[in-house]
Amino acid sequence: MPRYEFRCRACGDTFEVNRPMAEAGAPADCPQGHADTVKLLSTVAVTGRGAGSATGNAPVAPAGGGCCGGGCGC
Repeated sequence: MPRYEFRCRACGDTFEVNRPMAEAGAPADCPQGHADTVKLLSTVAVTGRGAGSATGNAPVAPAGGGCCGGGCGC
C-alpha cells in the first residue's frame, strides 16, 4: 500500500499515511488533531541490479556533449 507524506499547517508536524491509491487525494488529519494539512510531493528512489550488472557488463551510455549525451547532435 502506498505511503503518502503530509505536513500540518497549524503545528508544522510532518507525518505519513498508508492508504490505497484511490484515496491519494483525500485529506488527512494531523496526529495532533489539526485538519489543516497539505500533501507533500515525495521523491522515490529505486535501486537494484539491472541486466548485466551482476557480471559487470552493464550497458554504457554514449559519451558526448549536449543535453542528451550527443545522440541528437545538439
